[in-house]
Amino acid sequence: MNIATFIGSSRTEGNSELLADLALKGINHQKIYLKDLSIQPIEDLRHTSEGFQIVEDDYEQVVKVFMENDVIIFATPIYWYSMSGLMKNMIDRLSHAIRDERYPLFKERLQEVETIVIAVGGDEPRIKGLPLIQQFQYTFDFLNMRFSSYILGEANKPGDILEDCQALSQANLLNENLKLLLNLRKSKKE
Repeated sequence: MNIATFIGSSRTEGNSELLADLALKGINHQKIYLKDLSIQPIEDLRHTSEGFQIVEDDYEQVVKVFMENDVIIFATPIYWYSMSGLMKNMIDRLSHAIRDERYPLFKERLQEVETIVIAVGGDEPRIKGLPLIQQFQYTFDFLNMRFSSYILGEANKPGDILEDCQALSQANLLNENLKLLLNLRKSKKE
């Protein structure tokens, strides 16, 4: 079982990344920093005779992550009660990717991917972050992806997430569950 995390923060070692790191402690996984990728905003050409055109940017790396991993974690700060702009831009481009003839099995592959969301904000995130979780849920439902869990943490300054006992407990529980799942899949292969 392969696991990857999209890091949506514009800051390295931001609170959402720290929380994701705790959830994946001791688990082999791939980390993708969206801030380090050049991903152009979507130009919606669905309804034109030419349709979507190939865009020369790093989005192919994003498609590759979806194609090669069984579990995808979306780790994002909560900005203005939603995901970061980096994360939203990446999600928006899925509209293009599911129609891109270069990836004929992409849409079917997404249906096999399990998703987890880890989001951290400073303004009552366990209440005000729920619309963000609903936004992810609708996105995953549209793409027929499995949405297995989420963690909402509270932090303002860098490192503050390490003071959120509830989020840390949830990250530890997720870590245990992922390790159990990995062991079960490993046992089945033997």
